[in-house]
Amino acid sequence: MDNTKIAEGVIWYVAFLFSTTFHEAAHAWFAKLGGDLTAYHGGQVSLNPTAHIKREPIGMVLLPILSLFLIGWPFGYASAPYDPVWAQRNHQKAALMSLAGPVSNLFLMLVAGFLIRLGYGMHYFEAPMEIQYSEVASGAGTAANLALVVSIFFSLNLILCIFNLMPLPPLDGSGVIPLFLNQRLAQRYRDIIHNQAFAMMGLLFAWKLFPKIFSPVFLFAVNVLYPGLDYHR
Repeated sequence: MDNTKIAEGVIWYVAFLFSTTFHEAAHAWFAKLGGDLTAYHGGQVSLNPTAHIKREPIGMVLLPILSLFLIGWPFGYASAPYDPVWAQRNHQKAALMSLAGPVSNLFLMLVAGFLIRLGYGMHYFEAPMEIQYSEVASGAGTAANLALVVSIFFSLNLILCIFNLMPLPPLDGSGVIPLFLNQRLAQRYRDIIHNQAFAMMGLLFAWKLFPKIFSPVFLFAVNVLYPGLDYHR
């Protein structure tokens, strides 16, 4: 593996570490706002990744580094603890807590997109001939390095947002559904989705469906960045 690929892998992992920490901190912060201090006392209301790594060392370190070598980008997981009794009694607040994670990744994606668009408008970045996850923008010299960083942040956070919004347990999207249910239905729904068998099936379905969902979303997002260029993959 050459030095360029190693550097790119390091950037992917750092982006994953920061973006996942930001995601879990958003969950923990919204839970705290809603009255559940479980994650706050666990140290998860923080952008310091240490508390999140200690809680999920496999999902935050081992799995993403391994997947970098196997598929070229980091795949992992993390979690923020919460009080299930609080969630049952406050289903709308718990649903907002679930929504906070993907929204935080959407925010980071929009920041990266803004920087790409700003750099493109100032002729610092260029629109690449062919779009890749690590090449949403391109450039020469120092601009090439910055383009790589913002491209990875753009793609990774869009991946995290869309994947986690899928309404399949145990993903965050399944936790958002009680926002539209009354208290009685929300309690029954939460009892069902917390069954481990449903969680395993949900992950399998999500893994199969995600590429079909994400590809058109990614293309749409890129074409919003570069109106008139009409990228295809």
